[in-house]
Amino acid sequence: MAAPRELRVPVGERTGGVDALLLSPRGARACLVLAHGAGAGMRHAFMDAICERLTERKLASFRFQFPYMQQGRRAPSPRPVLLASVRAAVHAAGEATRGLPLVADGKSMGGRMTSLLASQEALPGVRGLVFLGFPLHAAGKPGNERGEHLADVGLPMLFLQGTRDSLADLSLLGPLVSKLDEATLHVVEGGDHSFHVLKRSGRTDAEALDELAESVDAWATGLGL
Repeated sequence: MAAPRELRVPVGERTGGVDALLLSPRGARACLVLAHGAGAGMRHAFMDAICERLTERKLASFRFQFPYMQQGRRAPSPRPVLLASVRAAVHAAGEATRGLPLVADGKSMGGRMTSLLASQEALPGVRGLVFLGFPLHAAGKPGNERGEHLADVGLPMLFLQGTRDSLADLSLLGPLVSKLDEATLHVVEGGDHSFHVLKRSGRTDAEALDELAESVDAWATGLGL
């Protein structure tokens, strides 16, 4: 598999640019703009693995760093900076892929910031959103306030969620998704928030990742991508 192309995304004068990686197979039919989670950047093993699997299915990926991760800090940037980063990455992905249909995607916090932005403004070229573990609430504090903005997104959405995810009680997420237009929930049996599965389940993490990629592939095909 070809190495990803390294790019730079300008976010703002105060923030500066952030790094990005474009992995685009020959004959790509769409590109996922993938925002990382709060605790790990775009080069995390999970990000590498899911992008490789998407590439095998003719889906390109454009992942990028949030400014705080680029600067080596642990605490996430203020929300306006995170939103500006998603906006800039979507624009840069559109430019880099020359009009390829886009899907805005995110792991945990990255997905939530992407959906918050999409609920406030149209994202050029974006045909839908994918969430790799939507963080509906803090661990041990069930609630759905973090998902209230989803009703304002107005795009097809795919939620990929593990049954052991401590940040998304499925008894809350399921009903929320069912009320959204063009929203699909795919449950990964035994997966936690990072889609790790227990050995006693008889499954491997690699198989769970395959399931994620297959679900994205099928969903994208259903959108005509």
